[in-house]
Amino acid sequence: MSDTATLINTGVTVAAIVVLIVRFRLNPVIALVLGSCYLGLSTGLGVGKTVEEITTGFGDVMAEIGLLIAFGVLIGAILRDLRAIERLVDKLLTVFGPRRIPYAMALTIATVLQSIFLDVLLVISGPLARGIGKRLGPRGVARMATALAIALECGIVFTVPGVGALALAGLLHVPLGKYLLFGLVVIIPTVTIAIAIMSVLFARGWWDPAKDEMADEAVAPEAPRGGPGTVAALDLRKPPALPVVFSPLLGALVLIATGAVAEMLEWSNPVVAFLSSPVVALLLGLVGTCLIGRRYMGQPAVESALGSGLRDSGQILLLNGVGGCLAAVLAAAGLGDILGKYFSANTWAPLLLVWLMAAVLHIAVGSVTISAITSAGLLAPIAPFLGLDPVLIALAAGAGSLFMVHLTSNTFWLLQSLLGQTTRGALKTVSVGVSVASVVALGPILALNLVL
Repeated sequence: MSDTATLINTGVTVAAIVVLIVRFRLNPVIALVLGSCYLGLSTGLGVGKTVEEITTGFGDVMAEIGLLIAFGVLIGAILRDLRAIERLVDKLLTVFGPRRIPYAMALTIATVLQSIFLDVLLVISGPLARGIGKRLGPRGVARMATALAIALECGIVFTVPGVGALALAGLLHVPLGKYLLFGLVVIIPTVTIAIAIMSVLFARGWWDPAKDEMADEAVAPEAPRGGPGTVAALDLRKPPALPVVFSPLLGALVLIATGAVAEMLEWSNPVVAFLSSPVVALLLGLVGTCLIGRRYMGQPAVESALGSGLRDSGQILLLNGVGGCLAAVLAAAGLGDILGKYFSANTWAPLLLVWLMAAVLHIAVGSVTISAITSAGLLAPIAPFLGLDPVLIALAAGAGSLFMVHLTSNTFWLLQSLLGQTTRGALKTVSVGVSVASVVALGPILALNLVL
């Protein structure tokens, strides 16, 4: 098949996936698999080869990140039932005070808390952020809503074990420890600068509480704090100290980072290599979190939390896996060889092109995770021809996938209701705020390109 026909069919595939998700509300998992089937058949792979690439691509991604996603979600489920988030936010407010709390809370959510399933993290932290915002003055809700939106969305794609970060690292074959280190280099200045920019805009009159905030009675009620046999068990025992609660997760991340540093220094030790492998590190983190949960909640409550986490992880695993299906079919169709003629390290601003591709996909699809996974699948065959470190390509794709969170996003509406914003207010704090972060992230990514 000619190069032109392959490119046309690839374009049709991407457009069809977008239409199926946005127009016909088809589940993204089904849409991505259907798109992979069409692409394989239309580019001449044949029935057998198409099915083989789809199943192999799914299996390869699951082999690389499947256990990591499951372990991360299970750790988050126990932390949720230990009320770790509420207690941590109270502590941050005490330590940093009202003026700095948007930054402190955002950086904590964007880095430490990414093992917690996004919707769960948002439902718990949203009412807390709104309560704090009311104490910060007339622009307090705007500042806290923006900080929360930027933290949640950036954390997904830049921080391990965020689901977008795991998908980008897996599809582009970036060592997870390396992604963890470079993701932190990107996310800390991105979150800080983006919140500062939005705070300046709000201070100059861009926020009108009368039009941008809902009346208190119209705000979604605070999420329940637990049920029989789960979180309520904490009321019967002394709650664990916060350093104790988070020590297994932080220990796991330190182990992963240690492995990445050892690899960069070309230092080899079998014990360090074993313990710092992401699967083992997160498994140890999960075991430690389970032990803490059993000590302070009881075994039945831990089992209940793990069951909830397993239910949450199913869709995440499937969505990441089907991203591998599309990537495998694209590679088998020869897209990498074709686009390699046009993309190279000498191409004008290749990282900007990567960012733009992901941004366009996000505007069309409306989901940060789906656009990140889809763009990574498209970029995987091209990556060797760009002459860039794959971690930069992954980070640029993640940054682009943040651009313009809008009305088709479930996160948009959760932030709008839980933070007590009107749709107009949410467009400012969520759509504009996260888009500012998307653009700001290019700064540290391009800076890293100068040293790698």
